[in-house]
Amino acid sequence: MNETPYGATEAGTVVLEIGASTGALVVYTPADLAGHEIEISPDREPDQRRHACVRERRGAGAISYAAIYDRLPPAAYTIWRDHLSPAATITVTGGQVTSYHWPVGHVG
Repeated sequence: MNETPYGATEAGTVVLEIGASTGALVVYTPADLAGHEIEISPDREPDQRRHACVRERRGAGAISYAAIYDRLPPAAYTIWRDHLSPAATITVTGGQVTSYHWPVGHVG
C-alpha cells in the first residue's frame, strides 16, 4: 500500500455507480491508514486487483476514513492487507453497497 496525498472529501462528492449487475464496496479504516491504497480482487482471480486510496470522508458532522470501490460485479472479493496477506473476504451483491470495517491494529 502506497501513501498518496489526497485530500478530504465532503458529503455528496462521491457518486457510486451501482445497478442490478453491479454493486459497491466501502472499506472503513482507522485514521492512520489515510493516504494508503487498499487492493481488492475477485476471490477466484487474486491477480486481478483493483485499488483505491483511503481518504478522509466528512459528512453529517462526523469524520470517517474509507476506500470506495464501485461498479463491482456481484461476487466474493478478497480485501488485501498487503501484497501477500488477505485481510478479509466479503460478498458484493448487485444493487447494494457492502461495507467492511478494517480491524484496528491491522495497519498495512
